Amino acid sequence: MKRSLFGLVFGAVLLGPVTSAVRAQASGSGAAQIVTSGTGEVRVMPDRATIFVGVQSRAGTAAAASADNARRQRAILDTLRSLGLGPDQLSTINFNVNPDVQYNPNNQPPKVIGYTVTNTVRAEVRKLDDVARIIDASLAKGANEISGLQFYSSKADSARRSAMVLAVANARADAETLARAAGGTLGALIELSTASSVRPMPEGVGVAAMARVATPIEPGQQSMTASVTARWSFVGR
Repeated sequence: MKRSLFGLVFGAVLLGPVTSAVRAQASGSGAAQIVTSGTGEVRVMPDRATIFVGVQSRAGTAAAASADNARRQRAILDTLRSLGLGPDQLSTINFNVNPDVQYNPNNQPPKVIGYTVTNTVRAEVRKLDDVARIIDASLAKGANEISGLQFYSSKADSARRSAMVLAVANARADAETLARAAGGTLGALIELSTASSVRPMPEGVGVAAMARVATPIEPGQQSMTASVTARWSFVGR
């Protein structure tokens, strides 16, 4: 059963479908109870993004690979700062130095043929219009890994609470219907529990974005879903 309940409390959010599952039971003491569950969904436009910008360098020695990596990542960070990202928006989340090993046939011992250095920086973007610019500028300065692009909303908490309001209203409406059908009325609320979830946004921009064209970005919408289970007393006539 699907039901559209009411409009939402802030304009950036759209109302999604609401579903419910209902059951009635009697407690061990003989007092009748009604148990219902309801779901509410709210969709909100993302207004924030996280970009993971990486540089991977290979060379014959670890020192050479590290020097090349540092030069490119420093140029990227300088560029991101020039685009308006502050110190609180930039952080290094990964730095690795690994040998490149060649495995030989005939049980000969493996041989180190070089080294790979990887340095990944997380950039927190507060304006979605800057996402494509940041990606393109990073690639132009030597980034060769964009390992993740995640969108989220600064209104996520408000959207989640709005979804909870819808879910409770749906559960109560079904409980009242059950009570009337059973020849009584809905009594006091005995117990109420909830669970919330966020539908993940699309993420990931591959190295193919290195083409000399502006990177297209479509943030889409974020779906906040809340489910509740409620237990009510049943008042017979």
